[in-house]
Amino acid sequence: MSLPTGMPGANPLRLEFPQSLAVYDDYAAAQKTVDFLADKEFPVQNLLIVGTDLKRIERITGRLSWGRVAVGGILSGVWLGLFVGLIFSFFVDEDVLAMILSTVLLGAVFGLVWALIGYAFTRGQRDFSSVSQVVATKYEVLVEHKVAAQARELLTQLPGALPNAFE
Repeated sequence: MSLPTGMPGANPLRLEFPQSLAVYDDYAAAQKTVDFLADKEFPVQNLLIVGTDLKRIERITGRLSWGRVAVGGILSGVWLGLFVGLIFSFFVDEDVLAMILSTVLLGAVFGLVWALIGYAFTRGQRDFSSVSQVVATKYEVLVEHKVAAQARELLTQLPGALPNAFE
């Protein structure tokens, strides 16, 4: 049975009538506020931390080349082959080592071919490796309207309260 949207508990990531309690530049400060309120016996189930103003950060980790792609493909194939070989080893009685070595070898060949084909299709468009992450630039602590005044009063006791609290 599903609950109607307006009922408490229908969506744990939603407050019924949220009000802004404070806005912070980093998650640690927002977390510190919630932790402080928890220490003061505040009903923290009435709080929500919302990351806003999202941006994507991509850190370039290196230049790609045919050799680098080949080595990466072989290594990932070896791990896949080892995993498959270990799983198969539970069901084989004879020559388990030869079976594991053969799956590792087949995995390496598969990984090499697959990586080189993938790189050939993107050749010239993306000759670098990277890691990316979506991060928020602001973190807003929201509070349910029925306990907002209590939260604001307790938050005035927080040592070193941020200047942008209660925006």
